[in-house]
This record gives sequence, C-alpha cells and structure tokens, in this order.
Amino acid sequence: MKKVILALSYGLLIVILLLNFSCSTTNEKQLTEQDVAIEWANMSLFITQYTPSNSPTFASRGFAYIGLTMYESIVNGYTSHISLEGQLDGLINLPKPDPSATYDWVLSFNAAQADILRSIYVQTSDENKARIDSLENVIYKQYSNLLDDKETAERSAAYGKAVSAVIFEWSKTDGGHRGYLENFDKKMIHPNRPGSWKPPLFAQSFSHHPLHPHWGENRTFDKKNRSLPLPRFIPYDTLPDSPYYQEFVQVYEKDLALTKLEKEAAIWWGDDPDVTFTPPGHSFYIATLAIEQKKPSFISCAEVYAKTSIAVADAFIKCWEWKFYFFSERANTFIPKYIDEEWESFWPDPPFPAFPSGHAIQAAAAATVLEDSFGKQFHFIDKAHEGRKRDDVRDTDFVSREFNSFWEAAEETADSRFYGGIHTPQDNNVGLEEGVKIAQNIIELDWTKTEQ
Repeated sequence: MKKVILALSYGLLIVILLLNFSCSTTNEKQLTEQDVAIEWANMSLFITQYTPSNSPTFASRGFAYIGLTMYESIVNGYTSHISLEGQLDGLINLPKPDPSATYDWVLSFNAAQADILRSIYVQTSDENKARIDSLENVIYKQYSNLLDDKETAERSAAYGKAVSAVIFEWSKTDGGHRGYLENFDKKMIHPNRPGSWKPPLFAQSFSHHPLHPHWGENRTFDKKNRSLPLPRFIPYDTLPDSPYYQEFVQVYEKDLALTKLEKEAAIWWGDDPDVTFTPPGHSFYIATLAIEQKKPSFISCAEVYAKTSIAVADAFIKCWEWKFYFFSERANTFIPKYIDEEWESFWPDPPFPAFPSGHAIQAAAAATVLEDSFGKQFHFIDKAHEGRKRDDVRDTDFVSREFNSFWEAAEETADSRFYGGIHTPQDNNVGLEEGVKIAQNIIELDWTKTEQ
C-alpha cells in the first residue's frame, strides 16, 4: 500500500511540475542562450534524480555524454573552438554542418540535448519523457520564431540530432551502456584476504555484492587517464601503532566527537542515488551555479559542462578500477573487530570497496575544471538539498552550504565521508590528489584554436 501511495504521489508531482513548467516558460520572456543551456542542465539533473535504478557510476557516464553533446552540437559554429573528434578515445565521424548553409546553434543544441537525454535514459518514465518533449518544443518555438525561414530551423534541429545519434552510438561501445541493468554482479567471486571489503550490516544497499565491479574496465574518454598509475595504498596491519590501524583510529575518534556542522556536512554530501541526483549530479549542479552567476558565452557554457562532466566520468572509471584492484575494507568492518565491537558509523556504508573515495575523486575533478574556467576564488551557495525533510534518524537538518572556492567545496565533500565514518583519511587524500590529475588531462585537450 505504501508503494502505491508513493507512486501516486510521484505521478501527481510530475503532473504539477509539467503544468508549472509549461505555464511559466511560455509566459516568460525569451530565453537567452545561457538560459537554454541552464534549462537543459536542470532537466538532466531532474531526469537523473527521478529515474529508478540509477547509480553514481551510471549517472557520471550519462552526464559526460550529455555534456559532450552540448559541446559538439554547436562547436562547429564557433571559429574560436575545436571539436573533440579524434581527441577522445574512439570519437570519430561526427557530422559536419554544410558550409554553404546557415544554422541556428541554439536549435541544434536544443534538439541534440533532447535526443541524447532520451537515449541515455531510455528507461525513464513516460512523464519524464513528456517533460523532455515539452522543453524541446518550447525552445524550438521561441527560437524558430526568430528566423525568417523554416528551413534553417529544421536544418539546425536535424544537425543537432545527427550529432547526438553518432555520440550515442559511440557510447554503446564504452562498456557501460545500460549499466543500470547490471548494477550488481552476483557471480563475482570476492577476494578474501586480510583487509578485503565485506558487505557490512549497516549499509545503503541490501545487496551483498558490490556495485558495478567491472566499471573500472570501461573506456575512459581521455586515453591519458586510462594509463594513470596505481596510487599508493597503506599496507594492511592490525598492530595499534601501525599507519593502517591509525587510519581507522582517526575515523573512530572523529565519530565520537562529531559537531553539529560536521553532521550537516555528512548528510548534505551523501547524495544517495535513491533520493537525489547523485554525487556526479551534484558536481553538474555546481557547474550550473557558476554558469548562472557568470553568464559566459554559449560555447563557453557548453565547454564548461563538457569539461566538468567528462572529468567526473573519467574520475569514476579510474576510481572503480582502483577500488576493485585494492578491494579495501571500510571502517564498519575493521573498527568493530579491532577497536570497538559496538561501533557503527554515522552514515551507512555504500555497497562497494573503500579506496579511494569516489566522492573525493569526482569532487576534485570537478573543482579543478571549474577553477580553471572561473578562477580559484569563487563565492557560491549550494542549495541543492534546500527544503529537504530533516534526517530524523541522525537528528540533523539539511542546511545549505556556502563556499568561497570550488576547492573548498571539494574538500568538504571529501571530509563529509570521513565525518560519516565510511572513509579513512587516506581514501580521501588520494581521491583528491588523483581527481586533480584526471581533470588536468581533460583541461589539456585542445578546446580552443588560440589561448583565450
């Protein structure tokens, strides 16, 4: 009965959102180019949050193809920028615009976004698909009405869809296509060595199998990220004075002294995929905050979304490669066995090995890209979970976060997992370090023809 009520409530929410969106958009002033980019980014966040069986891994992949499609659907309209065709691993044969014809690049972008979002999230609800259709139609109507000829509008939309189609076909070969159908590999044989990951009793998932154990084998967008070396891992040891043991002592002692602010950070960055737009969605959201604030050019908006999402996607692939190489345990198995048998973490364990931290590595990757785009000093307020119901289990409210830099937000993202008791300092420190390296490789791709 509860599931029926939830389903009815969800359906009613979608109807209300659709009605509100349709009424508000059609009655408002003409959307700017930046508005169009932001509207589609927000749509991607919404579809990610309200599509079942999602995961941080699959979502990171989705945002990357969405961001890349933003960029490639308009890049040939700008003499300042360069396509990523031939730069990303296996990305070839992208459609080219007819040099003798005219294009409206907003209409190309619009059609491409609707198409790639429907393709990546083919499993989403009919209500969500209608929402995508509605946004596509509103933008098409607004911008096609500005043109003198219908042919330009149709040509532009067709070009965007052609770009999306090629990118989607390429995406099918990366190893993660429709990954939500195989979230847990029940046939996987778990390594059974001292310090290896084991399913805890206090966990986010009922599965006793880790999430996407083969995700680290997926194709990275940048070949340089595939060849990054293994990070250093502190050797397993149960002696109290050993570095390994002391990692867990720090987790244990922090849990005993958590402040109200630390608890708020822990739940804010949890980004449980069952109820939020996931950790990579949070990074996409922060990129949107920066774009809303600075209003860069249309091509720069697309570049920021592409850089951020591709860096985050590669960060997840490398993180999962290393997680399943080391297959390291979490505090919820080590501390009860060697320090305090009654201990339980503040936040439940996610269903996969610990090292390195996925939150840390993806947050660092996003922050590195955004610093490169907008500068090291950047004040913003993160309201992603504003209005969420209080976490009564942990007696903690969702409180908006204020930052003076993207890196400050990345550090708090990493720290939040330490506060939650699910990551040791080395998990977070290595995650932050490796995220920077991964993002730097994406930044160093040829994005512009001359330095801007």
